[in-house]
Amino acid sequence: MVSADNLRTVLVTGASRGLGLAIANNLLLANYRVIGSARTPGKEVGKLLALYPEHFFFEPLDLGDMLQIQPFSARLQRTYGRFYGLVNNAGIGLEGVLATMHEKDISKVLQINLTAPMLLCKYFSRGMIANRSGCIINISSIIATTGFSGLSVYGASKAGLIGLTKSLSRELGKAGVRVNSVSPGYMETDMTCGLIGDKLDSIRRRSPFQRFALTGEVSNTVEFLLSDLAGGIHGTNLVVDIGSTA
Repeated sequence: MVSADNLRTVLVTGASRGLGLAIANNLLLANYRVIGSARTPGKEVGKLLALYPEHFFFEPLDLGDMLQIQPFSARLQRTYGRFYGLVNNAGIGLEGVLATMHEKDISKVLQINLTAPMLLCKYFSRGMIANRSGCIINISSIIATTGFSGLSVYGASKAGLIGLTKSLSRELGKAGVRVNSVSPGYMETDMTCGLIGDKLDSIRRRSPFQRFALTGEVSNTVEFLLSDLAGGIHGTNLVVDIGSTA
């Protein structure tokens, strides 16, 4: 087992880029031990491994393969001990009108964005219950409550995460485990790089600040929710969207 050094251990999925990478970096700066997962590590993960050789570890995981999740969870808890935190960040957004979207794509989005986080909650919460301490954060989206043409399946999967958060908070709260979700607005990441022209400008104009949310602003919110300062926040969905849905 890797020595814990008395640090709180947190798993961040989808940690190889974008928001997940920003979350991992923030938590390392805040003195957490971070286990990042994704299908492949990528160059930026390599930099974090070099900067934090004793506090950051990468564990490959393909959330598209449900059969990986249980043994992955068991192996990590044998290696690193019981986890304090789980940040379900990994997700995909396949754009397409529902009427013409292939059923395989529908299943893929729901599996990666909703079923996989649910199973990770199932397995990692057991150690939190035993410790009577822990924190789970599910990364949802403003699309869960506002809607956007061409993102019906994505919106449904993210709305499901909020529903999971609400009910799971009831189940785990009695064991001292907090569960919350964060709904970011549009950010300049790989998820939005395909948006161009009028569509991009239209999204920016929704915000009084005329800009997208920054990954750093969202990752700061995640760090806060994991901290003891947020001890009274439980079963809540926090929106970080620069006022786009105000």
